Amino acid sequence: MATSEIYETTFDEDVQTESSANQCPECDGRVTTNAVETVCEDCGLVIDEQRIDHGPEWRAYDDEERERTGAPLTAARHDRGLSTEIGRGTDANGNEISGQKRRRLARMRREQTRGRWRSKAERNLAHGLGEVRRLASALELSDSVRDQACQLFRSAQNEDLLRGRSIEAIAAASVYGACRCNGLSRLVDDVNEQVKADWKDDATPFERVYEIVEQTHDGQSAAEIADRALVSEPTARRHSKTLVNSGFAETEQDGQTTLYKRNSDRVLMSRIRELREEVDRPELLDSIKEMKTEIRRYEDRYDVVSPEELAQQLDADETEGWDDLTAWRTTRQNLAVAQAALAYDEASHQLVV
Repeated sequence: MATSEIYETTFDEDVQTESSANQCPECDGRVTTNAVETVCEDCGLVIDEQRIDHGPEWRAYDDEERERTGAPLTAARHDRGLSTEIGRGTDANGNEISGQKRRRLARMRREQTRGRWRSKAERNLAHGLGEVRRLASALELSDSVRDQACQLFRSAQNEDLLRGRSIEAIAAASVYGACRCNGLSRLVDDVNEQVKADWKDDATPFERVYEIVEQTHDGQSAAEIADRALVSEPTARRHSKTLVNSGFAETEQDGQTTLYKRNSDRVLMSRIRELREEVDRPELLDSIKEMKTEIRRYEDRYDVVSPEELAQQLDADETEGWDDLTAWRTTRQNLAVAQAALAYDEASHQLVV
C-alpha cells in the first residue's frame, strides 16, 4: 500500500485552527490554539493558557535518582537545547575508557562539531545567543529576562538586522531591550561597559581592528578605529595596513589623512557566496520574483520610480512613508545581490560545461 494512502490526512497536535466547539464565547470569532494559549483571532480574548505542561514528568530530590526526561526546551540556545554532546574520558558509569575508544570518540566529536551548523546564519545565531547568555550572567539577570533577550536576538536575525552590524552589538541591544521591557534599572552604559570589558578580554587587538573595519562603510581614520577597537592609534594603523595589503580593506584620502574602510567588492562576493550556499536556484528565482513585485508595489503606491525620488516628496512627520522608504532600499539592495548571485551561478555553470 502506498504511503499516501496511509497518511491521507495529518494534523499538528500543538496547533488547531478549526473546530466546531472552538468558538469565542465573547464574539463567536475564530479561535486558534497553540502550545501556549488559546486566543480569539477576532477580538484577541485569551481563552486558555498553558494547555501543555512541557516540564519533566516528576521532580528528582535524590541526586542518584535518574530521570527519563531531559532538560526543557530553551530559547537561550540556537537548537532549543536539543544538541548532542559527546563526552570525554569516562563512560556513563564513570569508568575510564580505553585509548582506542577515546580516539574514536574524538573523531566522532570532531565530525559532530563540523556538522553542527547547517548554515552560517545558524552559526551566527549560536554565537549571538552565547553573547546574550554571557551578558545576562555578568549583569545578574534572571532566566526569564535572559530568555526574552535571546528571543529578541532571534527576531533581529529573522528581520535581517544583523547584516552590517556586529553580533556583539545586537546581543547587547537585545539584553538592554529585555531589561527595559521588564522595568529593570540597567543603563546603556552598564551594558556597553560590560561588552567592552568582555570583548577586550576575549579578542586580540588585530581581531578587534578587523571587526571594526568589517563594519565600516565610510572611511575612518586610524584614530577613530583605535577608539572603537580599544587599541592605540599606532596599533590600529598597523593592523589596518595589514588588512589593506590582504585585500580585505581599502583606503581613501581626506586631505592629509588616510581613511580605512572595508573592500566593497569583497563584501559583495562574500554575500553572493553565502546566498548560493543557503538557497538553491528555484528558491533564488522565487525570491527575485517576490522582491520585484514588492518594488512595483512601492512604485504604484507612491507614484515614483525610486526611493530617492520618494525621499524628496515625504514630509518629516510621515512615519509610514519613511518606513516604506527604508524597506524599499533594503529590498532593492537584496534584489541586486540575488540577481548577482544568479548571474554568478549561471556563469559558473557555463564554465563547467
